[in-house]
Parts: sequence; C-alpha cells; structure tokens
Amino acid sequence: MVYRIEVEFKPNIVDTLGERTKTDIYNFLGIKVDHVKTRRVYTLDMELNLEELKKVKRELFVDPIIEEVSSQLPSFNWFMEVGYKPGVTDNVGKTARKAIQNLLKRKVREKEKVYTSIQYLIKSAKLSLIEIERIGKELLSNEIIENLTVLSYREVLEKGINIRTPIVLWKQEPQVKEYDLRVSDEELIQISRRGVLALTLDEMKIIKNYFFDKEITEQRKREGLSRNPTDVELETLAQTWSEHCKHKIFNALIHYRDGDKEEEIDSLFQSYIRKCTEEIMKDFSWLVSIFVYNAGVIKLNDTLNIVAKVETHNAPSAIEPYGGAMTGIVGVNRDPLGTGIGAKLMFNVFTYCFGSPFYKSKNLTQFLHPRRIREGVHRGIIDGGNQSGIPLVIGREIFDKRFGEAKPLVYCGTFGIMPKEKNGLPSHIKTVNPSDLIVMVGGRIGKDGIHGATFSSEELHRGSPVQAVQIGDPITQKMMSEFLLEARDLGMYRCITDNGAGGLASSIG
Repeated sequence: MVYRIEVEFKPNIVDTLGERTKTDIYNFLGIKVDHVKTRRVYTLDMELNLEELKKVKRELFVDPIIEEVSSQLPSFNWFMEVGYKPGVTDNVGKTARKAIQNLLKRKVREKEKVYTSIQYLIKSAKLSLIEIERIGKELLSNEIIENLTVLSYREVLEKGINIRTPIVLWKQEPQVKEYDLRVSDEELIQISRRGVLALTLDEMKIIKNYFFDKEITEQRKREGLSRNPTDVELETLAQTWSEHCKHKIFNALIHYRDGDKEEEIDSLFQSYIRKCTEEIMKDFSWLVSIFVYNAGVIKLNDTLNIVAKVETHNAPSAIEPYGGAMTGIVGVNRDPLGTGIGAKLMFNVFTYCFGSPFYKSKNLTQFLHPRRIREGVHRGIIDGGNQSGIPLVIGREIFDKRFGEAKPLVYCGTFGIMPKEKNGLPSHIKTVNPSDLIVMVGGRIGKDGIHGATFSSEELHRGSPVQAVQIGDPITQKMMSEFLLEARDLGMYRCITDNGAGGLASSIG
C-alpha cells in the first residue's frame, strides 16, 4: 500500500518557508504572488495496518505544538509538488524509514521505502501557466535531480492529486564491458565523452599504447586478463587522472612569460605551494604533518593536535547548489575524520565567490542565476553542518561580475582535534600492512554522485552529466563519525581514510 502524509503548520503559526518562497519568487523572478502555503509530504510505500499508520502519523512526522496532518485543501490557484527522481538519494526519506522501523519495533522489508517531497499552494488569480511553470522550473525545483508536478485548482478538484511514487523498477545485471582502443582519434575522444571520463586525446593515446605494449599484453595474458581494457580499468584511470584527484593544472609543465623574462615551471604545486610550506616547516616545529595525509596536522599542546582541511566544490555547486555545497561540507568533514587514526570534528568554515546577485544577462553560461546559486549553496553549507552537529564559526562571501560567466568558487573547511598519541603510537601516522582487512562504512549512494571526480575536469556546459552531483548524507555521517571515534579509542582499526570522489579506487588505491 502507498500512503501519503501531508504535514502543514497550524493556522496560528507563520509558514516561514511559504513566506520566504513568496519573497524569493519576487526577488528572483520579478513575479508577485499573494500567498504561498507549504506542506511536507511523506509517501510511505509500506505494509502498515491502521493502528500502525496512526502511530506513525502521531509520533514521527508531526510536531504537535506547531503542526498538524492536512485534512483538507485550502483556497489556492496553483498546486506544485517537488520531489526527488527515482534512484536519487533522499536522506530524510531514509531516516524516516529507520525511524518507522524503530517505532514499530519490527524489521521493515527491503522494498518498503519512504519518499519525501514539498508542496507549494500558490494563491494569485493573475498568474498564467507559463509564469507558474517558470516559478517551478527556475526557482523551486532542479530538473537534474527532481520531478515537478504543476496543477491548477480545478485540475486538483476534478482529478485529484495523482503523483507517481519515485520507485526504481528497472534492474540491470552487472556486466563488465571491454573497449577495443584500436580505433581512430575521433573514436577515442567519443569513448571518453560517452563515458564522462574527461580524458584528453593525448591521455587516451597513452592508455591505448600501454594496453598494446607487447610486454603488458603478455603479462595480462598470464594473469588471465583480456588484451582490451575493461570499463572498470578505464574508469579507475580517469578518476585517478582527474583534476579533482590529480590536480593536473597545478602539476603541469608550465611555460611562463613576464615581459622579457621566460621561465619553465615543473608543477606549480611542487615548486611553490608545497615547497614554500616545507621551507616554513623547518622553522616551526608545531607543523606536524602537511601535504601527507587527508588533512594538515598542527600541534596545539603537548597532548593534542589540530587537524585542518579546506577544499573546493565548484562544479557541483554550479549545477545543483544545495546538494553540491552540502556534499562539499560533509566531504571535507571526512578529511580530518580520515587523517591518521581519525580526529573529532569541531567546527566548519566557508568562503564563497559568486557573480553579482544583480546579474541581468539573459545568456547565462551557467545553469542558474548567481543569486539562486548563492541561496542554494548557503543553505547546503548550513544544513550539512547542522545535521552533522558541527557548528559553523566563520565565513565570508565575495561577489564579482565575472563569476556570472564562470563556475562559482565554494570553499568548505573543517577543523578537528585528536590526541597526539593513541594506544602508544602517534595518532597522525597511517600504517597499512599486508593481510590487513578493509572495512567500508557509510551511507548507501544513489545514482547521484557518479562521475563526480571526472566531472571536475570538464568545462561546465548544458550537457553536463545529471548524476555528477552527489547528495550528501550528514545524518548518516554523524552516526558514522561517533561510531568511528569509539572504535578508534578501543584500538579496533589501524588507520582510516575516506572514499573520496573516486570511491574505493581512490581510498584503496
């Protein structure tokens, strides 16, 4: 059975989301509406009896002080509902499913799910269908990851609200695909494009030459491997060589000219960024470990170290600001957590660089207006921190009209703390021995986040992969981090690292 539970504020309580939505519609789109009412919707695809359903409604989804379960439709002109597409990670839905299982004290079957969505009931007699669809598509939903339903008041009365549950029905048997690279240069480029590998022609040729090297061919034959590379091998190489993981621009051979002066720089990272830091480290003993593990380690006192990391999440935030920024903040959380034997996360920081919020160009290179990107990014950073229980202590925003035609810069940072030593060994050093067991822990992923690493190497364009932005799961990550710190203190593991943008290919490799 499928049940829909619609939750709204009581009549005497201000609908803050509705009021903010009304203001945003005018600020972003210049469209005036009279009133916006919002509802949270929980769609339960579960086998529940009447008593169980009543208990779930009463004890899980409604704050009885300010909320109630909707029983009738108020007066409105237009109805919109926004929910995730099938297979996209729905964190609140996953958490609700676990809560139902705990409340009913019985195991919920694998196929029983909870899906969440938001309803917007808009009152404005003057709005046309074109305007309401613009509000839905340009402000209230993101077609990359969400479905949008738009109905008039008459349609709701005559036909009811019939919204399809986003169930994943399609199943695929895992298959390993092989690629014959004995093709033209143009076909090599197409293989990279179709696979969202973001590999250049030169890189594809290097891979091609490697797999057709006589010695490599014979070695693969002895190991029972095919001559052609598999999709897994190509994906692993693309991930490892991506801008996100390899920082190809920073590590490139650069020919620099300044007037009459010419200079060849072999890796900006090695020659300047890392080199100057290592020079500084000679004079400051409190710099314990820099550019070695997932995050930097700084001495705080004789017993404790600070663990710090800041990184960017630009491309994902450009096409899905909320999910991109949330993944950025919970992703950088995992760097101090994954340094040495693990740090306790203490606080977050941020810096944003956006185009002008008053940008008026009708030919935006980006998917979204800088103002909407800013709003989504900030909500993603705040929600990611709040749901993880990690406070945001400082941040800044920079606006420049040139970012209206480029990716925004979204810097996310996390600081943690860990003991100088644990179980008689330095806490910041990782040790891995042959025969060690590998355990992977964390939240399940949906179809979102696939090719996140290689996508970072691409120039932003309208055909950018819809699945590239992963939706962070701060709720699961909070539970995971608490568990891992307990396991650390009990000496249950030797070291820890995060899966990064490349997943197991990144962490295990």
